[in-house]
Amino acid sequence: MAVFDLDPFVRALERFAEDLGSVGWGWLALALGLSLALQLCRAHAWSNALRAAFPGSAFREREVTAAFLIGAGLNGVLPAKGGEAIKIVLARRSVPGSSYPAIISSFAVLAPFDTGAGLLVLLYAITQGLLPRLPDIPDLPAFDISFWVGNPEFLFFTLTVLAIGVVVLFVILARRVEAFWARLRQGVAILREPRRYLREVVAWQAAGWICRFVSFWLFLDAFHIGGSAENVLLVMSVQAIAGALPFTPGGIGAQQALLVATLTGPSRAAVLAYSVGQQAAVTVWSVTVAIAALVFVFRTRDWRGLLREGRDARGAESGAG
Repeated sequence: MAVFDLDPFVRALERFAEDLGSVGWGWLALALGLSLALQLCRAHAWSNALRAAFPGSAFREREVTAAFLIGAGLNGVLPAKGGEAIKIVLARRSVPGSSYPAIISSFAVLAPFDTGAGLLVLLYAITQGLLPRLPDIPDLPAFDISFWVGNPEFLFFTLTVLAIGVVVLFVILARRVEAFWARLRQGVAILREPRRYLREVVAWQAAGWICRFVSFWLFLDAFHIGGSAENVLLVMSVQAIAGALPFTPGGIGAQQALLVATLTGPSRAAVLAYSVGQQAAVTVWSVTVAIAALVFVFRTRDWRGLLREGRDARGAESGAG
């Protein structure tokens, strides 16, 4: 089993710092702007889902959008999607008359389109042979990937435990009062209106994916890797795989290892510098936006307290259902 080594990524940071003068700053600024537009499109789609779930609640979309941006930004620096807990708390505060189960279940309305689009991108990468071959995966210099592939017995055990946990949780919740399930169903109310769902959620998600595609193209050009449809789809599929690995914030390590193994043409050092540079730029930009939204919209800086409140609230709601 390969051992995760930070040295290549430290060298990549050094290479990135050395090549700052050659970065296409105009393309980089446009790419970051489009990455923010992507999040704004997704936030608007989520706001529309909440309007359908709470038709009598006159909430301000500015606060819901800020909650979404804060969650997305802090996900890049907190492991195990810690930003989601903060997003849940802030959304619950922003929507009068809402409940934690309904807020949590409202995320599900974004899943069908995102899952379908992600699978199409991943399928393209697999059919075109863009991803590493299965025998080569254990040798990738990323602990997230090599650990699981190098320990299939433990992977099977972990998946089995998770599956049993899901079944047990379902059985326990199925015995709870009907009001709890009613609140869960409330969050996905817009799915019962297909035309409204397509117009107010899917259309905005599609616009967000277009922003994402173009922003990745510009990132590739900014770091002189070369923007192309094939490279963009490859980067998108790598991010999808790395995002499913919760060991490190933002899937750092896994992304770099996969991109080095798959992006052909540029040198290994150039790919590492691009990957680290793009991830650093997006993370810094997203965290900056998140902090600004936290301070200027919600008038607080206590993100740790919000994180604890989110985790406690989810546990309390499960127990009180």
